[in-house]
Amino acid sequence: MYNQKRFRDGVIVSLLAVFLVVSNMNSLFAAVPENEIISAISVGGNSTVAESAILAVVQAKPGDKINAEAIKKDMQAIYELGYFFDVSTDFLKQENGIKVNFLVVENPVVKEIVIKGNKAVPTEKIMELLPNVNGVMLNSKNLGVSIKQIEGYYHDKGYILAKVSDVAMGTGGVLTLTINEGLLEGIIVKGNEKTKEYVITREMNVKPGEPFNVKDARRSMQKVYNLGYFEDVNMKLNPGKELNAVILETDVVEQKTASASIGGGYSSADGLVGFLELGDNNFRGTGDQVKIHWEFGGAGGTHNYSLGITRPWLDKKQTSIGFSVYDMTKETDEYDDDDDDDKLTSTYDEQRKGWNITLGRPKGEYLKQYVTFKNETVTNKGIVDGSPGEPNEDNFGTTHSVQLQAIWDTRDNVFNATEGYRVSLSSEFAGGFLGGDWDFQKYQAEGRKYIKSGLKNVWAFRLGVGMATGGVPKSEEFSLGGANNLRGYEEDRFEGETMINASAEYRFPLGGKMQGVGFVDAGSAADSFGQDLKASAGLGLRITTPIGPVRLDYGFGEDGGKFHFSIGSTF
Repeated sequence: MYNQKRFRDGVIVSLLAVFLVVSNMNSLFAAVPENEIISAISVGGNSTVAESAILAVVQAKPGDKINAEAIKKDMQAIYELGYFFDVSTDFLKQENGIKVNFLVVENPVVKEIVIKGNKAVPTEKIMELLPNVNGVMLNSKNLGVSIKQIEGYYHDKGYILAKVSDVAMGTGGVLTLTINEGLLEGIIVKGNEKTKEYVITREMNVKPGEPFNVKDARRSMQKVYNLGYFEDVNMKLNPGKELNAVILETDVVEQKTASASIGGGYSSADGLVGFLELGDNNFRGTGDQVKIHWEFGGAGGTHNYSLGITRPWLDKKQTSIGFSVYDMTKETDEYDDDDDDDKLTSTYDEQRKGWNITLGRPKGEYLKQYVTFKNETVTNKGIVDGSPGEPNEDNFGTTHSVQLQAIWDTRDNVFNATEGYRVSLSSEFAGGFLGGDWDFQKYQAEGRKYIKSGLKNVWAFRLGVGMATGGVPKSEEFSLGGANNLRGYEEDRFEGETMINASAEYRFPLGGKMQGVGFVDAGSAADSFGQDLKASAGLGLRITTPIGPVRLDYGFGEDGGKFHFSIGSTF
């Protein structure tokens, strides 16, 4: 009798599957009776798996000459059925040749499955990805496929480091799968000279001690950049101390967030006038926003001012608070709404004086809710020389209101979005138990959508609607016209109790820090929706500067062309 046995070499656990493999296969066939004729083929050791199922994968046939390499492949094929712990061969000398006997050791029956190490994915979900093996013989081939599915599910969810690190079949039929999800050991921040480290890390969706998720890391990078404190934000993974653990390194390049400007002028009518403005969107590196504006001088001794302070994080729930107080006077035009030609009836100095306080809190990743309390008084400070007449005094008074707002924002870059959307809904209630001179309600909705076109070009769309009910004063009506909504027309040229506005832009790079824009605007602000709809089209230029994006637009409306200069993005 010629006897040559194959033995178990071990359980190999990889990122893709768990298989029992045989090592040194070539050396094990040194004593195979080469070129002898196979007289018969049999199977031994099987009690559950049918012999016919095993022989179905065997290529050797009675009458063939024995070939060591062919026998080796048949053993491998039997093993790859997945039902066997070990496969070996016996060669029995007979009168008419050699009988080849494949000896198998069947896998144990699975009585229980235990999942260990999972935190990010529930055990119930992992069990769904495993075959129904309880009470049946373990099939290592099917188990390998299931392990691929488990790891694939983790990777699809963003846990790119996760892997099944160990598979063990214990006594009593207990199959244990151990999962290493790949922990984030720590976060390192570099490049922040002014900004406090906690201001950066509190924006991150990834936390040390939790499984690392690449989708959360990518979103964290977007949120840190969207703070507006940095020219660039980069993240990379460094190996951690523990096996399959990483350290997230965040490199930032700070940009100027503080600004100061002063200016003035002189005219025979107004005399010496001047202004002073100070602001910082990252005050002392804490993320707080402070802005002061003061105008002084003029024939009437004007002292316009505004002060705004915002703290974006009050507590662990990311409650924000903003407060502003102001006293501003500007020249305002009033038109006759009943005149088809929109006849100018008055030009006067309108004073707005008051304060507001806003509280905000996020709900989920992309939704934030706000409530604002406002106290504002609008008065007529006198008509301007050359005014056709006096303004309607019924439009002046004090407003006490509360505003509720919800904003869904998935934009990748709030300063220059290339994909995502922003939807805002707001309602304002004035008067009633709040007091004041006016009782009215205002409702507004706006949606913005951004779509990439090629590598760097972007389509941007905006649609907004608004409606006011009750006794709305003219100072609280909706207005359209100017650089921010209806280019090609005078600032706040159209007013009314309803508003609809739509814009479309095609944005394309011009090199350096410049961007070109082609745009179309349409809208109506009137007593009823769509009444006296206006439209315009034009071209624009965007220039990134230390004080923010500068916009230059030239729009063509019904009355011809008009140039607009402004700071900040359109939408």
